[in-house]
Amino acid sequence: MSLKRLLTICCIALSVNSLNAQQETFKEQLPENVILMIGDGMGIAQMYAAYTANGQYLNIFGMPVTGIMLTYSADEYTTDSAAGGTAFACGKKTNNGSLSVDTAGKPMQTIFEYAKEKHYSTGIAVTCAITHATPAAFYAHVGKRSEYETIASHFLNKTVDVAFGGGRKYFVKRKDKRNLIELLMKDGYFYSTNIDSVDISQQKVLCLATDGDLPKISEGRNDFLPLATQKSIELLKKNRFLLMVEGSQIDWGNHLNSINYVINETVDFDKAVKVALDFAKKDGKTLVIVTADHESGGLTLINGNFKKSTVDSNFSSLNHTAVPVMVFAYGPGAEMFTGCYQNTALFDKIKMLISK
Repeated sequence: MSLKRLLTICCIALSVNSLNAQQETFKEQLPENVILMIGDGMGIAQMYAAYTANGQYLNIFGMPVTGIMLTYSADEYTTDSAAGGTAFACGKKTNNGSLSVDTAGKPMQTIFEYAKEKHYSTGIAVTCAITHATPAAFYAHVGKRSEYETIASHFLNKTVDVAFGGGRKYFVKRKDKRNLIELLMKDGYFYSTNIDSVDISQQKVLCLATDGDLPKISEGRNDFLPLATQKSIELLKKNRFLLMVEGSQIDWGNHLNSINYVINETVDFDKAVKVALDFAKKDGKTLVIVTADHESGGLTLINGNFKKSTVDSNFSSLNHTAVPVMVFAYGPGAEMFTGCYQNTALFDKIKMLISK
C-alpha cells in the first residue's frame, strides 16, 4: 500500500471518529432550540452539483447524521410544497395545495402552535414571500395555497415571532383595504423593509424586504438568507426557539431547468446552514436539521470536472418528482433523524424533542 493511500485512509478514519465523538457528546441530551432548514426542491443531485461548483465543499455534507425521507402527499404520488410543508408542520399528510388542514379541510395544529404552548419563540427566514406555501404551512390554515391575502391574515394570530422574507403587498395592498402591518405594529411587532435596520433588541420582528418574492441571488439578493438566519437567531436566542429557514428558490431553478440558478441558490442556502451550524456548535444546545420538501426537475449529473468546478447535467422534468430526499442533522437529538421514514415523522421527532 502506498504512503499516500495509507495517509488518506488514516485521515478518513480520523474524520469519522471525530464526527462520532462529536455526536456522542449530544446523546441523552434534549435540544433547547431547533433550526429546521428546508432546501425547496433540493435533491442529492442539486447538492452534489453545488458541492462541485463550490470547490468540493458544502457545510451540509459535514453534518454527522443522515437519513432518507419519503415525500408523497395524501392524494398524489408526487407532493407539492403545500402538502410537503404541511407534513413537516403538522405531522399528517394532506392533499396537494392544502396548508395545515387535513383532507377534509379541518385545521391541524402546527409545530409552531405547539411550540408556543411550550413557551418557545418561533421564527421564519425565507427567500420567497412569507405567504408562499412552505412558510405558510407553519402558521396558516388554508385550503388553497394561492390565497395569499387570506394566508397573510393568519399572521395576525401571532404564531410567528420573527419573520424575514418578501410578500409585503399581501399585507398592505389588499382587496379588503386592511393594513395588516399597522395592526401588527400595534400588537408590538417591529416592522422593517430593510434587514440591516432590524433592531435585534426587539421581541417580535416582521421584515418584508420586497412586495413579492425576493430577487435571485444572481440578481442582487446578496446575503439576505444567511443574514436573515443570523438575525433570527440573535432575536430568538433570548428564549428557547424553533426557527424554520427555507432556500425557496432552489425549486424555481429546477422548474426552469437552469443548473446555474440551482447551484447559486443551493450554495446560498448552504451559507445559511453554516450560520446555523456555527451557532449550534458554540451553543451546544441547538439541533440543526437540513432537508427538502421534495426534489424538483429530476436532475441527473452525467459528468463533472472538479478542476473547472463544472457539471454536465440533465433535467428530466419541469415539475416536482417523487424521489425521496435526504435529511442531515447535527446537535442534541440528531441521532433520531437517521434511517428511512415518512415526511410526517419530522414533525413527530421535533415535537418529541421539545415536549419537555
